[in-house]
Amino acid sequence: MDPSGPKYFTIIDYVIFALLLVASMSIGLYYAFTGGRQSTTQEFLFADRNMKCLPLSLSLMATFQSAVAVIGTPAEVYANGTQYWFIGCSYILGLLIPAHIFIPVFYRLHLTSVYQYLELRFCKAVRICGTVTFIFQMVIYVGVGIYTPALALNAVTGFHLWGAVLATGLVCTVYTALGGLKAVVWTDVFQTVVMFTGQLAVIIVGVQQAGGPSEVWVKVRDGGRISGIDLNPDPTVRHTFWTLGVGGVFLMLSLYGVNQAQVQRYLSSRTEKEAVMSCYMVFPCLQVALMLSCLMGLVMYACYGNNSPLEQQYIKSKDQMVLYFVMDMLQNFPGLPGLFVACLFSASLSTISSAFNSLATVTMVDLIKPHYSMTEARATLLSKMLALSYGIICLAMAYVVHLMNSSVLQAALSIFGMVGGPLLGLFCLGIFFPCANSIGAVIGLAAGLLVAFWVGIGGFLARMSSSVVPPFNSTVAVTPDNITITAVTAVIDAASRPVGLDGFYSLSYMWYSALNSSTVVVIGLIISFMTGPTKGDDVASGTVYPVVRTARSLLYKLVQPSACCTSPPEQKQIDGPKEINGNVKEDAGTPEETETFLSSNPVSHVEQETSV
Repeated sequence: MDPSGPKYFTIIDYVIFALLLVASMSIGLYYAFTGGRQSTTQEFLFADRNMKCLPLSLSLMATFQSAVAVIGTPAEVYANGTQYWFIGCSYILGLLIPAHIFIPVFYRLHLTSVYQYLELRFCKAVRICGTVTFIFQMVIYVGVGIYTPALALNAVTGFHLWGAVLATGLVCTVYTALGGLKAVVWTDVFQTVVMFTGQLAVIIVGVQQAGGPSEVWVKVRDGGRISGIDLNPDPTVRHTFWTLGVGGVFLMLSLYGVNQAQVQRYLSSRTEKEAVMSCYMVFPCLQVALMLSCLMGLVMYACYGNNSPLEQQYIKSKDQMVLYFVMDMLQNFPGLPGLFVACLFSASLSTISSAFNSLATVTMVDLIKPHYSMTEARATLLSKMLALSYGIICLAMAYVVHLMNSSVLQAALSIFGMVGGPLLGLFCLGIFFPCANSIGAVIGLAAGLLVAFWVGIGGFLARMSSSVVPPFNSTVAVTPDNITITAVTAVIDAASRPVGLDGFYSLSYMWYSALNSSTVVVIGLIISFMTGPTKGDDVASGTVYPVVRTARSLLYKLVQPSACCTSPPEQKQIDGPKEINGNVKEDAGTPEETETFLSSNPVSHVEQETSV
């Protein structure tokens, strides 16, 4: 086969791709016309709060395992080796902290939108700021998420660009608008199975084409693609153990801790315990997804070696590497290219549908419902119309992305990652610091966004003026924050280490969320103390996590075994809740914490005008 010649789908490939779209649409139609027929906002937006942990965990994983991740991570491993695999270490704290801190706080408040928390803790202005920021973030990302895989498919196979965009966007919009969260979750489950099957099939056949597992190992080892632990503390180095294992924790928290798309799934669980379990079960799912993507990158290197299709100018950018590999090496296996494209678009559909549902939720709950009274039937109809409208808006955004040149596109992609960190900082300010006030929250968020755009876009423009910017690449990705800032930081690996302001601009993209969230917390606390900190009595019940009480309880449990021969210390009888996620709390903590964390009871503490 001519490696530079065009690649084409067979009839079987088209059939497999079409079956994916038909199956996804069928799941949405099934939930649209069965059960309660999505007749209430609770069913449409929260699946009647009756979801089990297994489908939720797969949906949580699929939501941000986007198509850019499926085609980006293998390209990163092919080019730079397995160092990126260490991001799996960040999944531990990145999921434990949401499971034991964010989920208990949000679940016990019986929220509908995660931004309702901001009004309970601060004021309505903070809530609106958070909501508008999230909408801006998601619309841009979804537009890029629809367009990017379609563009790669078009460049490699000649598959009609706008046919792929419209097929993805319209199918996703219809089943999300008709089937609600139930359809979104169960299509995520189906699409996750397709995604894993497609990746595994490509790996198995690729290993066979490369000469077997032992031959693959020899080639990647001799080619220097098996990376050891890089403990370089330099924050400007793109990928080290510290940037991936520590900086990645903040990326994970911005996704699995405070993002509406994920929190909405936690809140749809039958119980708080099942919500926590679904968060636990995401860990092995993410590890499997990461492993498959990295193995695919190694198999690609075993097949091509240093003769990269990009260097041979068979393709124009790294985001086309994986599709080129599938079409080039696996063309003699009818149906396999179609299966992988189905895998690719499954990842895209799961991300897009989750975004549509969460966008409809925050718009309805945070921007419309508090200001306009309406019947349940009208609220449900409006929620469906919002999901449909956001589908059309994101298709329009995909067209805007199409009109952009590569430099502007890179800046647009980086906006998603820039926003996640400040939003994480805003929620941390409210949950962990009872003294923070509304003025500090607003100014802190503004400062975090300012720093994010300054470092991101300012650094990008500075590098454009001093060096040649490489073609757009969407390498490394497991989370949107990873993907979207990579393009901006692709030239970090320079021969000489930057100093001064250039060094600040060259900060690894993995530290962006940590920097931006820390800025929000620090500035927010300074402004709060300057304008008068919030008193404990003024903090709404259940909105602050009892850090001191939990720390004392944990310390007591750690030292208790050493005192096994002594009588246990006298326990004070404390009124109110004694358990958080099943852990007995022996100390009441500070007065502010005792008064501001709820027990797990069925009473809703969200104000009446903000609940759907």
